[in-house]
Amino acid sequence: MQITDKIIQKIIGNVLKYGVRSVLIISIIGGLIFLFNHSNEPVAYGRFTENDRSIVDVVSGILKGVADLQGRAIIYLAILVLFCTPLLRLLLSLLSFILEGDKLYVFITSIVLVIIGFSMYFGFGH
Repeated sequence: MQITDKIIQKIIGNVLKYGVRSVLIISIIGGLIFLFNHSNEPVAYGRFTENDRSIVDVVSGILKGVADLQGRAIIYLAILVLFCTPLLRLLLSLLSFILEGDKLYVFITSIVLVIIGFSMYFGFGH
């Protein structure tokens, strides 16, 4: 089977559709677990603590929390999936532009990916 632009466009549409549905399901599950375990705890809205951790530490902490079925970590996993959905769409678009031979859009999409990479690297823990 040859990969065509129409096939990639269908895959992109499915990534967006199922990505959003997955985020909804994951966040509902995480929210229910969190509410079940922490429903009687008071919330201190006047206290804010900033985390100066690298993205690797953040993601590994989320994955460990998901393995322990912590509601907050599952909600954070939903946020990661929400972030990765358009990122995957962007990567698939880059593949589509490469297959089409559209050098201008390959260049523009590559610049957007580099900007996202820099903002992720320099935005966490710095």
